[in-house]
Amino acid sequence: MKAMVFAAGYGRRLRPKTDKLPKALIPISGRPMIEYSLLLLSHFGIKEVIINLHHLGSKIEEHLGSGEKLGLKICYSKEEELLDTGGGLLRARPFLEDGTFIVINSDLLIDLPLNDLCAYHLKKKATATLVLRTDEMAVKYGLIETASDGRLQSFLGHSAPRSSPSALSRFMFTGVQIMEPKVFDYMDDKSPFSLTRVTYSKMLLQGEPLYGYAYRGYWQDLGTPERIREAEEKLAQGEVKLHYLK
Repeated sequence: MKAMVFAAGYGRRLRPKTDKLPKALIPISGRPMIEYSLLLLSHFGIKEVIINLHHLGSKIEEHLGSGEKLGLKICYSKEEELLDTGGGLLRARPFLEDGTFIVINSDLLIDLPLNDLCAYHLKKKATATLVLRTDEMAVKYGLIETASDGRLQSFLGHSAPRSSPSALSRFMFTGVQIMEPKVFDYMDDKSPFSLTRVTYSKMLLQGEPLYGYAYRGYWQDLGTPERIREAEEKLAQGEVKLHYLK
């Protein structure tokens, strides 16, 4: 199985640090943040990875190189203009379209059992499975609702056709997902576009099997100085131990 890591963004909320250093290389407890996502993938045997680059991308490529030091084979998708998540994924299609693949953001910490996620995805025969988490701010930052079997019923304001009025569970997206190459069938726009807001919305309305994997372990977004500081404190105090780190 292959994977893609999103690392092209500007990281504006982390300025002025990201004026000279790409967000993906901002250190978290002495390790560039992107390495956490890469080490998670490597721990579960995913060795072939593509990383999209834009803002200060050459520094990311210089730091990671071929990926050998992390036990990976890394290649790069260089974006002359920022393509957003959907456009970036579409550009990487030739690398990913030969089988099931994982997509993960570079700006998060998550202690996710990828083997369980893969098994769940295959069992559901999903076209895409999103790793979801409960959060009291879900309505404000991006509400996703699932039926009792985990199938997505509403996604960022878009709703799927429903066969029953059963109660829905509310979640937020973690930034990790596993998908089949069929997702590319819903990508016909070569301009920058969002995977979540455009592609998944199309799939949901067409009745494509999209599922949510309810994750209850540790997760932390690393998009602001405050969130980085919180993650570093928990790691330093031993409150959080990421099982995939040696």
